[in-house]
Amino acid sequence: MSKLKKNDKVKVISGNNKGKEGKILKIYRTKNRVIVEGVNIIKRHTRPNQKNPQGGITQKEAPINLSNVMLIDPKAGEPTRLGMQVLDEGEGKKKRMRYGKKSGEIIVS
Repeated sequence: MSKLKKNDKVKVISGNNKGKEGKILKIYRTKNRVIVEGVNIIKRHTRPNQKNPQGGITQKEAPINLSNVMLIDPKAGEPTRLGMQVLDEGEGKKKRMRYGKKSGEIIVS
């Protein structure tokens, strides 16, 4: 199971788009794939239709493997692995929070 969520800022660590950064737009958990803003851009030839009467070539992001991206630590500004901490909120309530292993900072999403 992935600890990444939508709108997390990530960096691509391997593949053709290595080094690029962007925000997660969509996660396909069953396929272990993720769409990152501005990464893995593909071109599609589209026919003219009611939505797009001109047709032509459109560009959009294609999914990449989840293992090829790493969350950017908000404090350090570098890619980091994620861990989970259980915080006690009092009255017997507990909450699981993600934290960056590099800085130890809790990541609020």
